[in-house]
Amino acid sequence: MSRDPMVDLIFSHFTPRYVATGVDPNDLRRLVERIERWDDWCRIWSDEALRHEQHAAESAALGRRLTAAESHLRAAIYYHYAKHLFAAAPDEYRIAHDNMLRCYSAAAPDLDPPMLRVEFPFEGTHLVGWMRRPRGGERAPVAVILPGLDACKEELHAWSDAFLDRGMATVTLDGPGQGETAFHLPIRTDWGRVLGAVIDVLERRDDVDGTRVGVVGQSLGAFYAPLAAAGEPRLKACVANCGPFDFAPVLPQMPLVSQQVFSARAHARTQAEADASVARLTLEGKAQHIRCPLLIVFGGGDRLIPPSEGERLAKAAAGPTELVVFEDGNHVCFNISYRFRPLTADWMAEHL
Repeated sequence: MSRDPMVDLIFSHFTPRYVATGVDPNDLRRLVERIERWDDWCRIWSDEALRHEQHAAESAALGRRLTAAESHLRAAIYYHYAKHLFAAAPDEYRIAHDNMLRCYSAAAPDLDPPMLRVEFPFEGTHLVGWMRRPRGGERAPVAVILPGLDACKEELHAWSDAFLDRGMATVTLDGPGQGETAFHLPIRTDWGRVLGAVIDVLERRDDVDGTRVGVVGQSLGAFYAPLAAAGEPRLKACVANCGPFDFAPVLPQMPLVSQQVFSARAHARTQAEADASVARLTLEGKAQHIRCPLLIVFGGGDRLIPPSEGERLAKAAAGPTELVVFEDGNHVCFNISYRFRPLTADWMAEHL
């Protein structure tokens, strides 16, 4: 039986991402060998996740809490990748999502620093995030980190480490159309209101400094981040890593499974509804309202979102703006995470 070309396409796009966010290269090699049909993607990734979850249970039974937490964290990222492009099979998707959330929650109290689940009231429901605070008792500034179209807040764990190491607290956030929030709130454009709801909560807390908040985003989250900066003046700084300026012409060039994820996250019942939703995702007429410092990062070899999108944002933003293009970087620069993570965290620390 010949190998499904969709499997090869997705591995070719995302292998650096898998490794950079916590998939063991040896496990990944085994996954590449085992997965021949796209229909088996979620099941086989979940099998690998279960091995790490079982190791977590064995370690917990021996009282090895840190080892158990580390294994739960790895299991969570594997369950996430089981479902992250599998929107066409919603039942399998939801099972893998629930397993991911259960494993990440199991890891939360025993990692250093621990993760605290935080809910942000919004339009009669809530947004969901994980807060982590650096060691020490000071009220640290906060970097709110946003995932992309097929990502979620749990995938951002490794990136948040870079901000924590530089004295900032982090909130990895599932906004509308993202992660678990996507089940009840679809993709939308009023991200100034979204980050405003987050800042409202942070300003009332006594364990972080809610007057010093920046926003950071990757991929489609790097569209939402500058959109938030354009609409919420309390944001002190913004980082956009490989995001579109105008998503409508970009989405049709992406893999079919990514387009299916967009339709699901937009709660679109028809292609016409999906087209209408993506047509609204533009920074045209909005970017000039960005007045806080803005860092735009792009990979010169990005095959999903062209670096010209970053150039458009740099020209349109009204505040102090810096554009950094790593010529050898891929989408989100996952293949050189040792470059983009320190850069974005250093820059945000300097501006907060």
